[in-house]
Amino acid sequence: MEIIEKAPAKINLGLDAIRKREDGYHDLEMIMASVDLSDYVSVRGISEKKVVLTTDSNFLPTDKRNHAYQAAILLMKRFDVKTGVEIHIQKNIPVSAGLAGGSSDCAATLRALNKLWNLELSQAQLAEIGAEIGSDVPYCIYGNTAFVTGRGEFVEKIEDMPSCYIIMVKPKMSVSTGSVFKALDTSSAFHPNIFLIKQAVEEKNYPKMIEHMGNTLESVTIDRYPEIEQIKKAMKKFGADVSLMSGSGPTVFCLVKKENRAKRIYNALKGFNDEVYITRPLKAKK
Repeated sequence: MEIIEKAPAKINLGLDAIRKREDGYHDLEMIMASVDLSDYVSVRGISEKKVVLTTDSNFLPTDKRNHAYQAAILLMKRFDVKTGVEIHIQKNIPVSAGLAGGSSDCAATLRALNKLWNLELSQAQLAEIGAEIGSDVPYCIYGNTAFVTGRGEFVEKIEDMPSCYIIMVKPKMSVSTGSVFKALDTSSAFHPNIFLIKQAVEEKNYPKMIEHMGNTLESVTIDRYPEIEQIKKAMKKFGADVSLMSGSGPTVFCLVKKENRAKRIYNALKGFNDEVYITRPLKAKK
């Protein structure tokens, strides 16, 4: 029996790192949205009690460094599962990109194993388990558009973000999320108004949403990698309504309403970037 789960990428419409906590993490307020660029995770039961992970990506670890592998081990131990599993990750989301690819693969693995092993865990229980592995995993369990707080463990689903086209550019470098947070000075950083972004999304007010979009981590990553600012400016020059870095970077995305303009921006960016994607927001199943 094989179970296949879709693992969508995410973008941050807003990310505010409010303050550093005593446990070393930051208190966050975020508006996150799933997009239609996805990995696919397939799981198949095996009789021997072990986890075997394979992938079509050369950049992905297939041992305990991989969050999907960790998810399988954690469930196996916690629920005393006597059999094993083969996991295969078909990778389409860029690695170390600020798009939560690893977290989404982990969430998809938890959902798939919940079915394979008949654990009958709720979304909330899966999210709680996911929080032990990574900060973005609880959001990825739920997906779609959400208001996310704490260090990422509190997820409130909200209305789908307004319909639009999303063009994403992944520059060549990889960014360490931990090092970006370590370098962040919350007292002098820009803090977007997450409440106004949330309100705009709930109202389906696209102009208001793009007016207030922002990311506290941008200044830290851009200081290290000025190319990110250059990509942002190029997107605006080619006609984007707004451009923003996702997560801790380095991926930059822009939003536009009209398909023909989205294609024009995509083609222009392809001229000087290897990894360019055009996609749409995922809509919640009613």
